Amino acid sequence: MSFKKPFRAEPVRLGSVYKARFGRQRQHRTVQTIFYAVVAFAVGAIISAGIIAPPSLSLHSLGITQSDQPAQARNFGFCHAGGGTNCVVDGDTIWMDGTKIRVADIDAPETHPPRCPHEAELGNRATDRLHELVNQGPFTAEPSGSRDGDRYGRKLRVLMRGSQSLGGILVQEGLARPWDGSRHPWC
Repeated sequence: MSFKKPFRAEPVRLGSVYKARFGRQRQHRTVQTIFYAVVAFAVGAIISAGIIAPPSLSLHSLGITQSDQPAQARNFGFCHAGGGTNCVVDGDTIWMDGTKIRVADIDAPETHPPRCPHEAELGNRATDRLHELVNQGPFTAEPSGSRDGDRYGRKLRVLMRGSQSLGGILVQEGLARPWDGSRHPWC
């Protein structure tokens, strides 16, 4: 009787099998990741350069504030209630490019509702004058202080034309007061 030697398989080196089988996948994933990173960077660079912009992309959605945009002339109307695109609500609130802005450096008399006839008359004059000022030419809306917005959802901004505050003009003309952090009665 002859005995055959039992079959003995060569010991498997898991490292070499793993590399042979999975190494190419890992290498492919690395190349793919680099490719997507380069494409994302290129698209970001093109959008930030202003060459193209998807229709749903706005400067507001990117977190760019109004002052980051160049000053441009806009035509403002009145919007005493509700929202708007470019309109004046009262002596210290406007809508600009669809964003509600509280003029941060002043306190103007209330117009809705005024507490007395004197406040109503002064508030209407302040509203009319702010309307004139924002329609006189380009201005920027500069961030003010450490807070970006107020409790009513308005952006806090100082309206500037060159080195002059539009709110400061209202204060000089007696139609508003410098903002000191709290409201004071006009009656």
